[in-house]
Amino acid sequence: MSTKDEVREFLVSRRANVTPQQAGIPDFGGERRVPGLRREEVAMLAGVSLDYYTRLERGNIRGASESVLGAIARALQLNDAEREYLFDLARTAPASAAARDRKPVAQSVRTSVQRVLDNMAVPAIVHNSNQDLVAANVMGRALYAPHFDTDGTPNIARFIFLDRRAQDYYVDWALARRTAAAIMRLEAGRDPLNKELTALIGELSTRSPQFREDWSGHDVHEHRTGVKSFRHPVVGRVTVAFDVFAMPGEAGLQIVTYSPPPNTDSAEKFALLASWAATQEAESAPDSGGLVSRPHDGVSQPASTD
Repeated sequence: MSTKDEVREFLVSRRANVTPQQAGIPDFGGERRVPGLRREEVAMLAGVSLDYYTRLERGNIRGASESVLGAIARALQLNDAEREYLFDLARTAPASAAARDRKPVAQSVRTSVQRVLDNMAVPAIVHNSNQDLVAANVMGRALYAPHFDTDGTPNIARFIFLDRRAQDYYVDWALARRTAAAIMRLEAGRDPLNKELTALIGELSTRSPQFREDWSGHDVHEHRTGVKSFRHPVVGRVTVAFDVFAMPGEAGLQIVTYSPPPNTDSAEKFALLASWAATQEAESAPDSGGLVSRPHDGVSQPASTD
């Protein structure tokens, strides 16, 4: 999809989400042919001419000032992530110039960062803008065991949409799907020349009807903090708080940590998870006899001694 198409569909979808009542516009009755606000109503709320807003909604957004974009964001009642996405679309540079300056997506972390992860007492993972899991500590690998039980580089979005285990692992699979699609849309707006992310979006669009449905919602989301519930294959259901930390100097890389509330059932299960993770780590050591990987249950088992 071109940037023009994305601008048009994004603005139309956000306009449809705001009712006249929410915008404080009097309802004079009569049948409305469109859901949400009309173009002229958005233009009025933003303080721009109808002709100018119409050009913007048709995708001709390059060159729009920050004040105009801010006014449109307020008129459409965009949240922070949606506002950032709109500004990213407007700032998209010509492909030739941007391609020369674009840095490749990171596929690993510095040794010093891995040491920090290893010294954390809670599960921690690192993913890049393509949703690849590029690093983790022992507890992070244990919590995300089904994701890491795959060929090649584990990818959160690919697991959520294409691996049947995701429906069991994520207690609210529908929410996990919508969130993953919304995060990917935000990243695509930030870096429209990311060929790997574009290829992943194309793969998921081809192989997953659920992704096509979630992607068509044009939602954008930035993960910062919140609560998630997982149904872990070893310890069962756990509910944890997650916090996301950007890595300065490492564009696109984010550290995500997970912690259960103290004195809860999830905290007790995390203690079991830590014990299981330590056992798995010991058994996978070079002199331990190795592990037998079971690719469909998300759990590694000790090699048979029979």
